[in-house]
Amino acid sequence: MGQHEATFEIHSKSDAHAVNMLMERVYDSLREESMIIEGNSEIPNEMLEAFETLRTEMSQETPGRLTLVYEDTKGHFEE
Repeated sequence: MGQHEATFEIHSKSDAHAVNMLMERVYDSLREESMIIEGNSEIPNEMLEAFETLRTEMSQETPGRLTLVYEDTKGHFEE
């Protein structure tokens, strides 16, 4: 299992705005995807709520750090 990490340091209004836009797009994409899968949502509400919380916090555009972590489980998707 591999782990990959990306950290965004937010030092300026420009940085904050860029990260805010990133979080908006991620949240919107997850929300749209969960709407497309009618009745069989593969995206748990907890995940959308977590991203909504992040999106709300990021909208304040204050200095900080956002770290994304991807853990590769080397598994396969169920068809």
